[in-house]
Amino acid sequence: MRVRLVRKKVMPSRIVFTVDVDGKPTIAFEAKNLREAHELSSEEWLRADLCALKSDGMPICNAAARLKARIANEPERQAYYKAANVVQASEDLVLAYLVKLDGLGPGVD
Repeated sequence: MRVRLVRKKVMPSRIVFTVDVDGKPTIAFEAKNLREAHELSSEEWLRADLCALKSDGMPICNAAARLKARIANEPERQAYYKAANVVQASEDLVLAYLVKLDGLGPGVD
């Protein structure tokens, strides 16, 4: 799992959501509610970032991929909390990648 810090201000929250890319759990993050999570999954910058990343040599997203936000399950929440503990406390949005990312060095295990 990899952690990426995105400089986008959000209000602190306790709800963890997951974005599935074509049905595959890909990132976990906190949002105030499901509406905000859906808005994030519709952001062009997020899709562009996901399209630029690879896992095992394959892009983790493409222009036609379906991104769907949902409430995270327990293992996804735990992965998010573990990743968020690595990042120093801030108001930035923390994206915890639930897939192995190529070329980013060691992640949070």
